[in-house]
Amino acid sequence: MAVFKGKARRGARLCTLLLATAAATLIGACAAVGQAGPGAAPSLSGDRIAQIVASPDRSSADRTNDLRRKPEQMLAFIGIRPGMTALDLSAGGGYTTELLARAVGPDGKVFGQSQPPRAPDAPVRPAVAPEGNANPQLAQAPLVAATPATPRRTSAQALAERAKNSGLNNLQPVVRVFEDPVPPELKGGLDLVTLMFNYHDLGHLGVDRARMNAAVFAGLKPGGIYVIADHAGRAGTGISESGTLHRIEEDFLRAEVQAAGFKLLEHGDFLRNPNDPRDKNTPEPAQPKDEFVLKFVKP
Repeated sequence: MAVFKGKARRGARLCTLLLATAAATLIGACAAVGQAGPGAAPSLSGDRIAQIVASPDRSSADRTNDLRRKPEQMLAFIGIRPGMTALDLSAGGGYTTELLARAVGPDGKVFGQSQPPRAPDAPVRPAVAPEGNANPQLAQAPLVAATPATPRRTSAQALAERAKNSGLNNLQPVVRVFEDPVPPELKGGLDLVTLMFNYHDLGHLGVDRARMNAAVFAGLKPGGIYVIADHAGRAGTGISESGTLHRIEEDFLRAEVQAAGFKLLEHGDFLRNPNDPRDKNTPEPAQPKDEFVLKFVKP
């Protein structure tokens, strides 16, 4: 009788495990279906992505960036497909924005967001208190006060220059604050939002990240994807080293995004470097930074 009961318990545990596995698989499948939507084009093949990256009219500066940014792996990880409507947050010079615009094709649309430029005579931003640093063994990063910016070409101007390319007329600059980055006409209509290597900067810039993530959530369609890449910080540092080492703790970032309602769908490990001690802005000895890529989905 004891043997029979033991087998029954093991059988029950096995059934529970199988049901849990099946449920997880179903949830992942539903998320993937939601991401693509009925009748949507499939994700681009590796060959097509390689053709896009090899486009002869891409700039030499972007090709140099390719060595570090691994665009083939990034576009494949995103699951980019023709016809998408995408928003690239903190677009900067537009490296990622242009790649997305090429990938979504003439039936898609890509918006590159940047903050309104600060006036040359604007007062210096007050110092922002570092957040995180829950590990008492790590020294607290000092407060960082911003200095007046030297006038230079704005992100919107850089994106407008890229859009002059006849093959990139689906690229459009958007100048909006981080806390409200999605134009009203796009709310609920985005398939994809990206934020490449700048989430950490939102810390020392004093951005309300909870508001920003909530706005991104509202801007995406159900099943829409939010992809964030950044420089990895040490465990327990939170976003406290954003203005010094320009790093952020992965768990800290993930928790903030999930608090907005997103579900973590996938980790991208193609930019990881476990040998980076993560205690300096530029690793010593010289080597690539340890970087993570996270893909979230709006349920």
